[in-house]
Amino acid sequence: MTRRFSLKALTGLALLVLAAAAVLFRPGAPRLADAEARALYATPLAPPQAGMRVFHLGHSLVGRDMPAMLAQLAGAGHAYDSQLGWGTPLRAHWEPGVAINGFDAENAHERYRNATEALSSGEYDAFVATEMVEIRDAIKYQNSAEYLARWAGLARKGNPVVRIYLYETWPRIDDPEGWLARLDKDLGRYWEDAILLRAIAADAARNPIYVIPAGQVFARLVRAVEGLGGLDGLTGRQDLFAMGDDGARDPIHLNDLGTYLVALTHYAVLYQQSPVGLPYDLRRADGSPAVAPSAQLARLMQETVWQVVTRYPKTGVPQAGS
Repeated sequence: MTRRFSLKALTGLALLVLAAAAVLFRPGAPRLADAEARALYATPLAPPQAGMRVFHLGHSLVGRDMPAMLAQLAGAGHAYDSQLGWGTPLRAHWEPGVAINGFDAENAHERYRNATEALSSGEYDAFVATEMVEIRDAIKYQNSAEYLARWAGLARKGNPVVRIYLYETWPRIDDPEGWLARLDKDLGRYWEDAILLRAIAADAARNPIYVIPAGQVFARLVRAVEGLGGLDGLTGRQDLFAMGDDGARDPIHLNDLGTYLVALTHYAVLYQQSPVGLPYDLRRADGSPAVAPSAQLARLMQETVWQVVTRYPKTGVPQAGS
């Protein structure tokens, strides 16, 4: 397994890569003005008319299981590929000289495809990218907005009508600032202001990049469940996260319930359809049965997703009451 491909392929893609890299992003580059951002997202996307082919770029908070669950939710016609790493920033995926930790392990499956070759092919309807966490470090040290702009530019060179999404993730549940407090603040101050709106401002055409607000879905669901005192085995935020081999709770990686919630969020945004009523007894990428929520909990998850995405115009989904 290698992130590199043949010299012939590299030569064939060189012009596209260089063209995308020409989206220059200087330190202190401006963000899109609020009024311009509101106008940009005022009109929702038209819903897709068929199953989508999606490319996922990121790390273990994408993983193998979430795209596989998304494919099961979407049904016939949906297809996907990915390039992943461990805690990988967009910069490392872009720069051939920067190591991608865990590259061989994370991409040892049939859905791997080299990201540069894949997006340059023009074969994808949607491109979903996410940034490493800690998000503050990514912005400070990894030039997040610049590399989101570069990846978006490359994807549009391959397919001018590709839909591009930034997948908002979450901080550690033991964050000293408070997990819910971070989710409340980080969408605006980091994912939007420091990354999304600056990447769009670097594009002379001001093409929109939409948001898959998984972090916001987590915040809304956790508040609902904790307010109820728990629901069918989900007592609070910790029950959405995996257990480590040592028996300790993983503070950042999801279990099957959390993964299902993220897959629902991707489905609702990409397909612009309510996930209410979708299946909840799914399989992981390796074919093994995932731990399923109860019918009642699945319904709450699905309703929560739709409430969030239809009250946040940057999803591109038609908004409630509009």
